[in-house]
Amino acid sequence: MLDLKGSKITYFGHSTFGITTPGGQMALIDPWVTTNPKCPESLKKLPRLDAIFLTHAHSDHMGDLLALGKQFKPKIIVNFETYLYLDSKGLGGQCLPGNKGGTQQVGDFKVTMTHAFHSNSIDEKGQRLYAGEPAGFIVNLPGGVTLYHAGDTAVFGDMKLIAEIYKPDLAFLPIGDIFTMGPGEAACAIRLLGVKHVIPMHYATFAMLTGTPEALRAETKDIAGLEIHDIKPGESLS
Repeated sequence: MLDLKGSKITYFGHSTFGITTPGGQMALIDPWVTTNPKCPESLKKLPRLDAIFLTHAHSDHMGDLLALGKQFKPKIIVNFETYLYLDSKGLGGQCLPGNKGGTQQVGDFKVTMTHAFHSNSIDEKGQRLYAGEPAGFIVNLPGGVTLYHAGDTAVFGDMKLIAEIYKPDLAFLPIGDIFTMGPGEAACAIRLLGVKHVIPMHYATFAMLTGTPEALRAETKDIAGLEIHDIKPGESLS
């Protein structure tokens, strides 16, 4: 059984998750909320927001970062190039720029940026701006709970190092295919990571994202003790 030690994880749809600690602090990973077609209306008005962790700057991940950043003044962990862009928009003072392998403490959250295999750019009035390399995140929560949000990525061999160094209790893995891993690659990622708890993400938002939790279960039926938490947008683990 997954024990989050009093923290709560809420799925906003696609790759967006809210994490609330026992002390009431709240962080969003990849804050695509108001125009996210999978996000329930009940989640589109946040009561508070203390931190944002951005894996990369594509619009289906960066989404509402500018608006939420100005509204709530959260601390924002991003790569250096995206920080430069946010600084030009007036959010530089809220940003904690970093890069892969670096760890920062934001309130209750200890956050490490990890590798991801994907692309990264910012849509600025129809022009594409370079936004640095995409990333994943290790998030350490109070009570010793460790989360791994892989971001948008293919499977890669160094997920084995992520397992050895950080020992995640729960992994958020994309399964939609086309732009990220499909269920087959995600199954390989689960074996490399050695995790027993997985939340599938980045699927079914658009018709082309055809991977499903059922297909992931079929690909991993030989992994003893694995629990795939197929939570729907609006649902939480606590």
